[in-house]
Amino acid sequence: MAKSPPLSAAVRPFKALFDSDAFAGILLIAVAAAAIVLANSPLAGGYDTFFHAELAWTPIAKLDTLHLWINDGLMAVFFFVVGLEVKREMLVGNLADARSRRLPIWAAATGMAVPALIYLWIAGGDPQLVRGWAIPAATDIAFAMGVIGLLANRVPPSLRLFLLTVAIVDDIGSIAIIALFYSSGIKMAWLLAAMFVVAVMIALNRYGSPRASPLVVCSLLLWYCVLHSGVHATIAGVVAALIIPMRSRDGHSMLETMEHALVGWNAHLVVPLFGFANAGVPLFQLGFHALLEPLPLAVGAGLVIGKQLGIFGSVFAAEKVGFAPRPRGATWTQVWGLSALCGIGFTMSLFIGALAFPQSPLLIQEAKLGVLAGSLVSALFGYAVLRLARAQQPDPES
Repeated sequence: MAKSPPLSAAVRPFKALFDSDAFAGILLIAVAAAAIVLANSPLAGGYDTFFHAELAWTPIAKLDTLHLWINDGLMAVFFFVVGLEVKREMLVGNLADARSRRLPIWAAATGMAVPALIYLWIAGGDPQLVRGWAIPAATDIAFAMGVIGLLANRVPPSLRLFLLTVAIVDDIGSIAIIALFYSSGIKMAWLLAAMFVVAVMIALNRYGSPRASPLVVCSLLLWYCVLHSGVHATIAGVVAALIIPMRSRDGHSMLETMEHALVGWNAHLVVPLFGFANAGVPLFQLGFHALLEPLPLAVGAGLVIGKQLGIFGSVFAAEKVGFAPRPRGATWTQVWGLSALCGIGFTMSLFIGALAFPQSPLLIQEAKLGVLAGSLVSALFGYAVLRLARAQQPDPES
């Protein structure tokens, strides 16, 4: 039986929401809120036990809790998809053209450096907090694009593309930081085994007839070797993705096929599950005064103030000195609003926070508090600025 017109009209907005960029961001907001509610309810003990209790059986002894399976295992899929997106952008996307990538690379670099400096300015006096310098450097692409999706056509396409490119470059920087600064206790035998698997994958691409299944098997072997090497396991996802060929022998794009197959699972399952497992902060146990402690204050200030100063300042300076123009059709107010949205750190910031303080549950919770508070303020402020900005062409003489 056909739907009645009133029912169709009522359902249409929800279908549009599900199909839009906004859905992934709203889903993240929902799971983060659910985690916080559970962590501050009578069910808090059960929530913590569910993710952190030792498993009765696990096929990999190193991953003996559900939390570790999510952070070290499932998140490798997230990084694999990020790696595929980065490679595609570098080969055929916005990062393939030197002129197009000039501004977003510059903006992303300053948008990572300034928050880190603000963090160190506030918290650097405490030696045990220095390791958290990279927490506010990250931008959550799904969350930020979700807010942009809620604004519909109030944001010019050039600004959306700029945000996407900045976030991708930001991801590259965050991955490099994790590999260089948050790996410890390197075990050379496992690292050599990982290098051997990489060599096999490269050989399959160059001398064989690359098919997806052998590369997927090798990717899993690579993850297993890296997991035991001391380098964080999720780096294996990026390395494997960068080896996936853009074109297979039959002319089809293996990279794009894999990306399209995984991107929905990544956005609607992997990242929300990570958010649900990691966003639960016991607010009443910490006390709201904890927001003024050096760690959460440094993280929040880095995200809210540092991202705006770094990204807006770099775009403004780039245009004034003739290095690169701001995104076409965007006003300075819109650039400011987008810079604020880049302060949404969520996924990568929570991830780095857990890596920075592995031996201190209290500092991990304080870092989470700073990430959630800074991301919330950045999202609301960026949305408000973009919502109130006049949708008009900038003055070409400005």
